[in-house]
Amino acid sequence: MRPTYLEVDLDQLKTNLENIRAHVAPAKVLVVLKANAYGHGVDGVAPFIAPFADYIGVALVEEAIHIRSLGIATPILVMGGTLPEQLPDFFTYDLTLAASSPDLLTAAEQLAVSTRKRLKVHLKIDTGMERIGVREYEAEPFIEKSLACSHLDIEGIFTHFANSEVASSPENTSGDEHPRNDMVSAALQLERFEEVLSIYEKRSEPHPRIRHTANSGAILSLPESHYDMVRPGVLFYGVYPGRNIAKTIDVAPALTWKSKVSYSKVTLPGRGVSYGSLWQADGAVRIATVPCGYADGYFRRMTNQARVIINGKEYPQVGRICMDQFMVNVGGDDVKVGDEVTLLGAGITAENLADWTGTNEYEVMTNISARVPRVFVSGVQ
Repeated sequence: MRPTYLEVDLDQLKTNLENIRAHVAPAKVLVVLKANAYGHGVDGVAPFIAPFADYIGVALVEEAIHIRSLGIATPILVMGGTLPEQLPDFFTYDLTLAASSPDLLTAAEQLAVSTRKRLKVHLKIDTGMERIGVREYEAEPFIEKSLACSHLDIEGIFTHFANSEVASSPENTSGDEHPRNDMVSAALQLERFEEVLSIYEKRSEPHPRIRHTANSGAILSLPESHYDMVRPGVLFYGVYPGRNIAKTIDVAPALTWKSKVSYSKVTLPGRGVSYGSLWQADGAVRIATVPCGYADGYFRRMTNQARVIINGKEYPQVGRICMDQFMVNVGGDDVKVGDEVTLLGAGITAENLADWTGTNEYEVMTNISARVPRVFVSGVQ
């Protein structure tokens, strides 16, 4: 196997899920497995975790079909935008549709009639994300249309928070009715969602049996948003969605990124290291080469900022990070070819890599390339 690989602790993922479930009970838990299980490797994560999840969430219908190909029967909600021509796959693979517009709802009903098959649907309400979904002030005719769809099982209704990891929304002091950069708070979005749910009460209709709004941030800090189901994404993988958010659930990362030293040599002062000669040693130092680069998701933007652990000691990355390799200054230490290198884990966090890159933890994990093998461990295996 390639010496650069990801080790995924499946037992830790299960523990994270159990702790989330205990915190939100009696709500159900939808585990988000989009983007290759946030970079962890859906082929290993999905079969292991599916028996413990009430629902699985993905962004793309293709992701859902792949999970079905792994022999998984757990309900799957495709949460992203769906085109009408993709609807037949929902019937073929028993998927749940996020109906984000009246037109998509109509198309689903027509296909259900023509195929004589029923389809599970969750109505997507846009309460402030402005991405997909019917806005809360346009929801009443949308709900009326859904109630008339006799061949669809309107199982759920949901929204998505734009700022649930932020403690509070900044005050609007501009005096404008619609100021620019006015952050919509999760509390305001929840209030708008409640207004939508009141439409069912006005019509003396029961609301869909699965109401869900809470992503990772809201699971931690907004218990009134838990409703009938929650949707942990990054939290399930052991990473908190914000640096300052209350850590009310005990979770831990399941991912360790490892490699081995592929070359070790002493570099003399004045000799530039890597492309652009961005770094030179002041004196003779040992430079260790690691067979991993930006094609693997070890971002080029971390050049001369990242740090790794070799033989239990932390060292700085130096010189331009290449497509397939990067270099580490180990000073005068005797680092040899074959010594283990930790890129993520053992004290180096996804938050660290995010800071060195100028991005967030989500991008760090989901950009670890498919050419990096995933090794799944559970118990003694």
